[in-house]
Amino acid sequence: MFVERKISPTSGTVELWWAKDGPGAERTLVRKIADEQPLVMDSERGSRERGAICWAHGRTLGNIEIQSPELLNQFARKRAEDVTLPCDFVYAGKYRHGADRWWCRTHQSHWGIKSDLAALDASGVLQCSNHNQLMNYELHPYTVDLDEYAEVGVWCSLPAALSTAEISPRPPKIHVHVRDKPGARKRIDKDFAVVSTAYSTQVGLFGREDTIRVDITPPAAFDFVCALESGKELGCIDCSNCGHPHLDLGTFGKTPHRKHFCANCGRDSTWSKTAIISTPLKPLHDRTASNLSCLTANRVLNLDDHKGHSYTIWASTPAIVWTASRPQEFGIHVHVHDGMDRIIDDTFGEVILNGKLLVRNELLQAMIERAIV
Repeated sequence: MFVERKISPTSGTVELWWAKDGPGAERTLVRKIADEQPLVMDSERGSRERGAICWAHGRTLGNIEIQSPELLNQFARKRAEDVTLPCDFVYAGKYRHGADRWWCRTHQSHWGIKSDLAALDASGVLQCSNHNQLMNYELHPYTVDLDEYAEVGVWCSLPAALSTAEISPRPPKIHVHVRDKPGARKRIDKDFAVVSTAYSTQVGLFGREDTIRVDITPPAAFDFVCALESGKELGCIDCSNCGHPHLDLGTFGKTPHRKHFCANCGRDSTWSKTAIISTPLKPLHDRTASNLSCLTANRVLNLDDHKGHSYTIWASTPAIVWTASRPQEFGIHVHVHDGMDRIIDDTFGEVILNGKLLVRNELLQAMIERAIV
């Protein structure tokens, strides 16, 4: 038997059926397997409506948003970590030998080879080969509207480099600063598991004419910051088939390349003019920034002057989003606590600890090594 696509006369949706050849050229539909999910095209991606943002550690491609009500109804909680999620199949053309091919947007895997058909015949369940991959998700994640605030900063939050407390390895998070007025007290200053950014047509990202969003997941933020720090060639190219922006992660997020594989439609027919790492965070970073420059902080901190106090130290990293008109401060960020009171929370150009000058690049490497990706 084989899989046949059929348009439902009542709903208009594309259905997937087990079928077999009958006498002559006749084909018989045996039983329905599932509904094929609609392909999200470029003209649809501008909505402010939020579904579920999904991500996994260590993957190489990213299609991170699920809007299908059929799939969303299977999500039991507001957020979850290390759970299995349903497959999300779209038609992806044909294999070279002529057989139909599907693409699972959830698990980033093609379906349709003989072993896939045999597994479907045995189990009766349409699943890709990566269906057991552990995923994280969040329904209706926090959204920061870049037009509503005078200053917005978004960073990849990594484990600390040094601390008087134990530092446990953890996945990256997304840190957000929001101010109503320049230089005012922060309205928001916290880590999120995942963040969605919304902005107006004035920004002009991706050549769009309506309001759109960019979702920021931990693996995308981590790979973007690492590429910025290492000077890799970053860009963003849209799929020639569906118009979806490519997001390279993992291995593809470390090495610039010209041929790009679409995580939304499963096609690999898009080529960039030069070798790049493609990520929608690149235009978000460049075009939402009032000031892309970074200035080394001119402050000096000698932690030896604060004996008996607890401290935590990070290397500062470039912001993914920075809408403030002033330059970002580059250096070493330090928290010092006196009991429960935070007496220092600032970025310094030089930090001395145990009589030695700390080296930012060494601190950054320690942070990267502790990140679970």
